[in-house]
Amino acid sequence: MDRTIIQFSHCDRSIYCFSGHNQVSPTQCVDLEANGLSHCPVCKEPLKFSLLQAPVSVPCPFTNGHHVPCAFTIGSRCGPLFLSEWDNSELHIGISNSKGVVYNYTLKGVRRDQSGWEQCVSVPLLHPDVARLRVRWDQELEKFSLSDSWASERFHEEREFGSCCYGFALTFINHMQAAEGRPTLTRDEFTGTYVLPRIRTISKYVKVYIEILEKGFYIADKSRPGMR
Repeated sequence: MDRTIIQFSHCDRSIYCFSGHNQVSPTQCVDLEANGLSHCPVCKEPLKFSLLQAPVSVPCPFTNGHHVPCAFTIGSRCGPLFLSEWDNSELHIGISNSKGVVYNYTLKGVRRDQSGWEQCVSVPLLHPDVARLRVRWDQELEKFSLSDSWASERFHEEREFGSCCYGFALTFINHMQAAEGRPTLTRDEFTGTYVLPRIRTISKYVKVYIEILEKGFYIADKSRPGMR
C-alpha cells in the first residue's frame, strides 16, 4: 500500500483517488489525469480547483513498527490490506523495544524482528521522553521473552487457549503495569480501548483504497461515509 490517497469535494460529495505524486501541491489548477481521473465521476465535468479547493492528502493509518518504540504492534502475514475488521486472515502481534526490534511469539519461540513490520498498526505504550522507563522496558522485555512460558514447545498449548502472540504481548504489558503499581488489563479492556478504534480507522482506509484500485475513485455520500 504505497499509494497516497487524496480527497476533494465536488458535486456536494467527497471524492477519493490516488495522487499521481507523493504529495499534492495546492496549485491554482490541479490536473488529475495522471490517475485517469481528469473529470468528475459524478457530473463528468473537467476537474479544476481554486487554491482553497485543492485536493488534500489523506493520512495513512499504517506505521513502520520499527520506528515506534515500546509499542503494541499488530501486523498481518498477508500484508496491510488484510488488517481490516472485515478480513478473516490471522493477525500477528508483537511488542517493540526502544530500538524498534519487535518481539513476537511464534511456533519457534520468541522472535526478535528487525524488519518485516514496516506496515502495521502501532499502539505506543510509553512516552518517548521517559528515558528511565525505556531502559527498564528493554531489560524487562528481554528477560520476559526468555521465560519458559514462551518456549516453542508451548506454542500449540497457548494457541489452544487463544493466547499465543496476543497473550505474550498482553502478559508483558500487564507485567509492566504491575511493576509500576498500576491495575492490569483484561484482553477485552485492552482490545476495546486501544486496538478496536485503530482497526476501525484502518478498515475505512482499506475499504476506500481497494475501491480506488478497482474503479479509480471512491465517492462518499450519506449512505457511503468517507474516512472522517
